[in-house]
Amino acid sequence: MAERLVGKPAPDFTMETVSGDGQDFGKVSLSDYRGKWLVFFFYPLDFTFVCPTEITALSDAAADFAELDTEILGASIDSIHSHKAWLTTPKDSNGLGPINFPLAADITKKVARDYGILIEEEGIALRGLFIIDPEGELKYQVVNHNDVGRSVEETLRVLQALQSGGLCAMNWKPGDKNL
Repeated sequence: MAERLVGKPAPDFTMETVSGDGQDFGKVSLSDYRGKWLVFFFYPLDFTFVCPTEITALSDAAADFAELDTEILGASIDSIHSHKAWLTTPKDSNGLGPINFPLAADITKKVARDYGILIEEEGIALRGLFIIDPEGELKYQVVNHNDVGRSVEETLRVLQALQSGGLCAMNWKPGDKNL
């Protein structure tokens, strides 16, 4: 049975990362984001087709998220070496190119499992996106079938609604009154 995550502390994690330019390796933990909002998303695999459209769209909107005191972290079950290869391969050769946030490696699949998005029989993650508040509470999750990409605009809208501090009606947009 699936367990509810929204409204609970986000599952803790520590993963190896590669910087968005593919040049530096590091580690990241959920606690590194304490005091900031975090958009944490999973994609199935490097060197695939829908994934780069989502990753580059989020990268293109990184400044919009930064204005909202929000960091972005992407993850898949691939290794940091696969991430580096994808980030440093030209786009016209099925590469990703540089992006504006790090990619994390969940090669043990523990984090995908903890977040409830691991397809056990395939060993890959679904397209899960999570918004975590500055205190570490998971405020929002959306999980898509791997054939369908997510919406940066909707992610920004939901983040702004969460940050508004009030009740937000259907189709609420920044500038609208809260209920």
